[in-house]
Amino acid sequence: MPQGAFYLFVNCAALIGKQTPGGTVIESDQDLVLYLLDEASVATIQGSAYGASPYFRISFATSEAVLEKAATQIAAAVERLS
Repeated sequence: MPQGAFYLFVNCAALIGKQTPGGTVIESDQDLVLYLLDEASVATIQGSAYGASPYFRISFATSEAVLEKAATQIAAAVERLS
């Protein structure tokens, strides 16, 4: 049996309560993943879907180049939160 998976759970507690450039308040990990999809064009899954809130899940079963681009886009979107 495999002892792991190709997923990373990222703690996003510090982003809860932040405001998007459009004025929407990030109230949950689900709000954050929707924001990342819209603003960073990166699909993630809210941790609450797995009983792991406030985290979001990223798959890293892709190329390093794709992961680097996604991380850069996520970082830029997070920087736009206030």
